[in-house]
Amino acid sequence: MPGPPSYITDERALIARLHRVEGQVQALQRQVRRQAPCTDILIQLSAATKALDSVALVLLDHHLRHCVAPTPDPIERHDRLDEASRAIRLLVHSQA
Repeated sequence: MPGPPSYITDERALIARLHRVEGQVQALQRQVRRQAPCTDILIQLSAATKALDSVALVLLDHHLRHCVAPTPDPIERHDRLDEASRAIRLLVHSQA
């Protein structure tokens, strides 16, 4: 039986990052409501996007290190690599 997902070891750090993103999104909402200059909104949007990207990269790194790499069975490891590749494609395409 597999153990807990690898990100559990860094749950506090991930939650802290997500709280920062939440604050950035709330700031975006305030900026839109007060009709802040578009460039200010775009700067805040960029910061929120980068913060979310950093969460995704941490999760991906942990998945590769703790879920894919230690898999002794070559067939299962291949399946997990395929799964990781699909996740990477989703991340890359979501930024295009």
